[in-house]
Amino acid sequence: MILTDEHRELQRTVRNFVQQEINPCVEEWEKAGAFPVHELFRELGKLGLLGISKPEAWGGLGLDFSYEAVFLEELGAAHCGGVPLSIAVQTSMATPALANFASDELKAEFLSPAISGEMVGSIAVSEPAAGSDVAAIKTHARSDGDDYIVNGEKMWITNAPAADFFCTLANTSDGKPHQNKSLLLIPADSPGISVGKRLHKMGMRSSETAPVAFEDVRVPKRNCIGDEGAGFLLQMLQFQEERLAGAALTIRGLENCITHTIDHVRERRVFGAPLLDNQTIHYALAEMQTEVECFRALTWRAVEAYVAGEDVTTLASMAKLKAGRLCRSIPDQCLQFWGGMGYVEETLINRAYRDCRLTPIGGGADEVMLGIICKLMGILPSRKRPHAPKREMAEENPAGNAG
Repeated sequence: MILTDEHRELQRTVRNFVQQEINPCVEEWEKAGAFPVHELFRELGKLGLLGISKPEAWGGLGLDFSYEAVFLEELGAAHCGGVPLSIAVQTSMATPALANFASDELKAEFLSPAISGEMVGSIAVSEPAAGSDVAAIKTHARSDGDDYIVNGEKMWITNAPAADFFCTLANTSDGKPHQNKSLLLIPADSPGISVGKRLHKMGMRSSETAPVAFEDVRVPKRNCIGDEGAGFLLQMLQFQEERLAGAALTIRGLENCITHTIDHVRERRVFGAPLLDNQTIHYALAEMQTEVECFRALTWRAVEAYVAGEDVTTLASMAKLKAGRLCRSIPDQCLQFWGGMGYVEETLINRAYRDCRLTPIGGGADEVMLGIICKLMGILPSRKRPHAPKREMAEENPAGNAG
């Protein structure tokens, strides 16, 4: 996709923000296990960066998703994964369905302040026993007049401690699992909501993640996004943007791994020569950069198709899968070239190794992406047990039809 001058100007704006407002504070935020979410989001809101592809009527810039992808790709150059992840939750996970399918009343109440940075959003879908299997969620919203009474528990919820609202997937009936769910916007200060202790994670340490429990939480039915029972479909559509965002967010981080490693092995001398002179190393770095460029091309092909209004389920799943694969291989290879220094937590490559490990899991595990791709290719085996040939059935039951 050819970027315009407007794309490039946005790119410069985000690059400056990352270099001036995020990277100088990363060490402090990583040690604290949190960053000032509301303060940083308000600054992003002033620049219009939280509503790039959101409607102008609600404070957004009204641009297409290619501008959002430019923002996310450049945001991924931050020297940690946690802060970009928290921002992407706001822009690409907790608000797409709100912007596309909610009533004007809900947009005024939740979308506008999310775009300005006055409200922090969080997406509450996963549960202790329902991560990749979204259809298996147990959180239930019982009808009670003009309200729902919500009970259940959500797990691994990014931004939960700072959230002002949760975009929550809940069962609103006892029907079929793909037809009984609704997306509800639940204010975080609603009586009956409790946010658990912050989870201590392997990586993404500057983003706050915690479980959220709903106990008899009363939510007005008007807080339902779209039609009741359409939640599973709306969340699947929201996942497409989330997965494109996850892919775009990964590109510059992987490039950082490579460039920081080049700097290190150029300076590090072994047996009288720069480590970079070892053919094994410079060949490996060249191949890694080639993989990143292929990945970038796939991601932008998916973005271009999405902007054109095409169904990008396959391409988005492929981009997310490739992101997960490279997030496992490139930081690992690079860390090896750092030797003992790579094993020290304070180094950027060590942080990237820890942070990137979430990508093959979050937003749909690699295995889920493969299942989606196989299904759309028509090569996924049926879950129904095939009928045995008559001869085999006869062998299993020697009495034949007399049995």
